[in-house]
Amino acid sequence: MRKSSLRRSAVALAAVTSLALAATACGGGTTKEDVSKEGGAAATGGKADPNAELKKGLTVGFLPKQVNNPYFTSADKGGEAALKELGSKYKEVGPSSATDTAGQVSYVNTLTQQQVDAMAVSAQDPGALCTALKQAMSNDIKVVTYDSDTKPDCRNAFVSQASAEDLGRTEVQLLAEQIGYKGEIAVLSAAQTATNQNVWIDFMEDELKDPKYKDMKLVKVAYGDDDAQKSFQQTQGLLQEYPNLKGIISPTTVGIKAAAQYLSGSKYKGKVKLTGLGTPNDMRKYVKNGTVEAFELWNPAELGELAARTSVALASGQITGKEGEKFTAGDMGEYTIGKDGVINLGKPTVFDAKNIDDFNF
Repeated sequence: MRKSSLRRSAVALAAVTSLALAATACGGGTTKEDVSKEGGAAATGGKADPNAELKKGLTVGFLPKQVNNPYFTSADKGGEAALKELGSKYKEVGPSSATDTAGQVSYVNTLTQQQVDAMAVSAQDPGALCTALKQAMSNDIKVVTYDSDTKPDCRNAFVSQASAEDLGRTEVQLLAEQIGYKGEIAVLSAAQTATNQNVWIDFMEDELKDPKYKDMKLVKVAYGDDDAQKSFQQTQGLLQEYPNLKGIISPTTVGIKAAAQYLSGSKYKGKVKLTGLGTPNDMRKYVKNGTVEAFELWNPAELGELAARTSVALASGQITGKEGEKFTAGDMGEYTIGKDGVINLGKPTVFDAKNIDDFNF
């Protein structure tokens, strides 16, 4: 009975979703101010019972930005393993392109029609999925975003890789140390609408306002759309356009790997510094051959695991997504929900030649 309104809402949903996509096509990315101005997590209509027993036999759908992306493959496998342990069912759907926002909306609608109990979504755009996600929630489907957020009122909780501020600021700090706090720098991002990328870049720009970076200048933000070939070409283009470039920050696993690939085979190897967010397995050879000194990331499998455990906790009524609620995520320990329904996985890890062989993901 809880999803009885699905059939009669389907036609209306399709029409409203089309309008929402048209509107968001004209909009820009989300800034840290946008995030802070939004309300809290989506209203749930219930009260949390931290002692509620975790339900079994649930179905949780994972919708990454892009399937067959090694980062999301690792993250979603973490979610799959957690759901198996919890006695629930995992399924994954998603677009093959990291910029197919319409495709993501379609997959949200598909999961809603399939009457899953919860869905974990990494949003390509902060607003484009909102109409579809709100329809899912109106049918008592719990919505968790992970890796990249929507507007807070379009989901129940957001599982963040780490504090957005920590990530943005530490990437600037890492690069500054490598270039001696002097020179032109650029950012190689993913899609221009990617919520997480834009918030991190906002904090990078804010960090650069500190007087200690007075001799550093951010000359350009380029976008590789989480496509390896395009990111490779964007790196080449940055170096052609700015021959005095001293460093690049790429806060995307696809982007940093592509940039490292270009730099390692060019005259810029060891001269133009590169940092950002990457996986140890992708970046190991570039650290060992001297192309990259240090970069950072969280464990994507743990991010997916926490998204899965949060989904089950929501579906079981242990939490509703309100600030201050606590729940235990298995062996990961206890987590407290922060402002706007945000749950932080933890501090990022810095990888360099000394520790990179200690990690395998």
